[in-house]
Amino acid sequence: MGPAPRFLLASDSLKGTLSSADAARLLGRAARRHFPGCSCAVVPMADGGEGTVDALVEACGGERVSTTVADPLGRPVEAAYGMLPGGRAVIETAAASGLPLLAPDERNPLLTSTYGTGELILDALGRGARDVTVALGGSATNDGGLGMARALGVRALDADGRELAGRGADLERVETLDLAGLDARVADASFSIMCDVDNPLTGPEGASAVFGPQKGATPAMVKELDAGMARYTCVLEGAFGRDLDVPGAGAAGGLGAGCLAFLGARSQSGIRRVLELVGFDALLADADLCVTGEGHADAQTARGKVVAGVGEACAAAGVPCVAVVGGMSADAAGLPGVGAIVPTAIDAMPLEEALGRAEELYALAADRLFSLLAMGARLK
Repeated sequence: MGPAPRFLLASDSLKGTLSSADAARLLGRAARRHFPGCSCAVVPMADGGEGTVDALVEACGGERVSTTVADPLGRPVEAAYGMLPGGRAVIETAAASGLPLLAPDERNPLLTSTYGTGELILDALGRGARDVTVALGGSATNDGGLGMARALGVRALDADGRELAGRGADLERVETLDLAGLDARVADASFSIMCDVDNPLTGPEGASAVFGPQKGATPAMVKELDAGMARYTCVLEGAFGRDLDVPGAGAAGGLGAGCLAFLGARSQSGIRRVLELVGFDALLADADLCVTGEGHADAQTARGKVVAGVGEACAAAGVPCVAVVGGMSADAAGLPGVGAIVPTAIDAMPLEEALGRAEELYALAADRLFSLLAMGARLK
């Protein structure tokens, strides 16, 4: 490492305590203390979950767009998505169709729909987006993406030719799909979905069985939803001529399958899509060291989390990478491309105290990291 190293600061937020920008500020302050004259490039990170739109808007110099759409029960709600340079848009399913939009006693995946997510897609297309990414996760729905499709102009018809609303309860009644009204702009755009689960549409590992209870489904509802999803799967296969009950199709209550079918979307892990959108490989080309991080590193980190994705990209580019995390488990060691993990905790303390002192502890960890790096740079 030369006398004026170049650091790339690419941390996720530490949920509930520090944002990506907070982490970068504290890392940059420590870096300049120990390496006067160094340069620090900052790129906020996310893995496709909550906060992805904000991270990408900041990283790419985009803007948040707010509009009124339907919530999971069809009521008006203000929802935002990100418009990025180059005609790109990023939409979080949870913004319009998320579980937090409902009171606990309103949660019933037989009655909810992804119609509002479809309205966000329409709004983005209307603003000139031709590359649309939909982050799956956090939905209150189990409609197979039928509500989204209806917002885009698709008509789902029952055996008597009557149009269905596109809710979870309608899946078992779908007889045919009328695609003639699908918005023409869909064909002129490319779509990607951020998906980090491999659940299929149906069966014991499917959308209804695994995620339905989290959304308010009773065992009887789960049975009804899964039977409906099986019927809907056959209708989808007939309409599109291919098997859509594939790993990941069950994400967001089957919205994964809906995006694959109606949008022709390609599926990527959240962090890989984020790295692609921010041009991470180009940023690495000028870096001597990358510092990443997240709230807690454990065995799940290797399954599509920010630290793992950044570490893999760094390994491919031959750039050293270290991570500063709020906490870590013993099974977090050995992540490909991550040379060291630095937890912020310095003493045994209650979780509440650690969260309350998050900025102080993170600043101390950042200082430890860069002091060790400076010491290493002085070694013969």
